[in-house]
Amino acid sequence: MSLLRAALRPHLTRALAPIVSRSLHATAIRAHGKANAGSGAYNVTFVTAEGDTVVVKADEDESLLDVAHANDIDLEGACEGSLACSTCHVVVDPAFYDKIPEPTDEENDMLDLAFGLTDTSRLGCQVAMCKELDGIKVTIPSATRNMAVDV
Repeated sequence: MSLLRAALRPHLTRALAPIVSRSLHATAIRAHGKANAGSGAYNVTFVTAEGDTVVVKADEDESLLDVAHANDIDLEGACEGSLACSTCHVVVDPAFYDKIPEPTDEENDMLDLAFGLTDTSRLGCQVAMCKELDGIKVTIPSATRNMAVDV
């Protein structure tokens, strides 16, 4: 075996030289893809599944799911906002529900699978922040139903 190792050593040294000689560098820490979490123009109030109230900032057109993730709020989003699950289900305060555009048929189909569905339920990935929603309050249900896992 040592004969084989001796024969391959020059070839491996040459092949690995570019990898070994590279320098390392660091990039800025980002909070789930948003470097400036907490600096948006709009306020969002999340009531967590544990009953805690958390007020955070959001940017124009940012989804409630992205706002939650950027601020380390426990809102699952298993499909990463692709409208393929109901794990980012939130219950919208009735004062704001009618200010949100109507849900699409696809969103309604996913909402039918949501745990604890209410008349003001929406998927967080489908609610985009805007001036009219400044101050919105949403409640995160105590459980989620992920059909890919919970079957």
